[in-house]
Amino acid sequence: MITPHQKKIAGEISSFALKTIIGILFISPLIVGVCFSLQTDQELMTYPLKLITANPTLESYAQVFRQIPILHYLKNSAVVCLVCIVAQVIISCLAAYGFVFFKFPGKNLLFTLILMTTMIPGEVVVITNYVTIQNMDLIDTYIGLVLPSLISGTAIFLMRQYFMTLPKDYKEAAILDGCGDMGFLFRVAMPLSIPTISSLAIYLFVQIYNQYFWPMLVTSRDEMRTIQIGISYLVTADVVNYGHILAGAVVAIIPSVLIYILGQDYIIKGMTAGGLKG
Repeated sequence: MITPHQKKIAGEISSFALKTIIGILFISPLIVGVCFSLQTDQELMTYPLKLITANPTLESYAQVFRQIPILHYLKNSAVVCLVCIVAQVIISCLAAYGFVFFKFPGKNLLFTLILMTTMIPGEVVVITNYVTIQNMDLIDTYIGLVLPSLISGTAIFLMRQYFMTLPKDYKEAAILDGCGDMGFLFRVAMPLSIPTISSLAIYLFVQIYNQYFWPMLVTSRDEMRTIQIGISYLVTADVVNYGHILAGAVVAIIPSVLIYILGQDYIIKGMTAGGLKG
């Protein structure tokens, strides 16, 4: 006779095993990439391939750092991500606050139009954006890289959804204490929404960090390239060195992995705090 306690333990074990298997499947490409990047060119050309080498080497990583200025590319990506994330968080909080706490004609229509922008693929407006950046003489500048990503309908929607969960009593109490709208936003609403803002920032980081097409269009000088463009230089017309390519890809993916590891608690809290609720 199986007791309820035994059923509970069996369910927890099954759930943990399933989650472990799914986690391994998701992370397996990274594990394979790391293992192969630690092998020599000769080992990568042998058949059948061995996942684990008896003599791991960091030569591929050393060659990557000698072949391309990968740290400079990482710096460019970091600058672009930081500027875009800060701008989007501030703009989305201001817009969401207006939609939740202010009454003005056409509010619902305007919010609907903003939501509609989330259904437009970025490739549809890329030519218009490029012509605009070119006419403004912003090619090969950080401004040109970040300008199209300074505002997002998705960010406004998420922050609005969270602000809608804030009790109206909070604002009334703040007004009685002599706190204006900006004071309430920056001193009360935004501090309370830290989990949602953090999960939004992580989402934006991954999205902006992985951009390839737009940075390729608006940069022609090597010193303005981002990491996603930079690692493509490891592929040449003469020879394809898979060890170097895998090493470059591993270096490029490290920031995203670290961000997810450090911010996983905030992602969960942000999803359950109202930011992703209807």
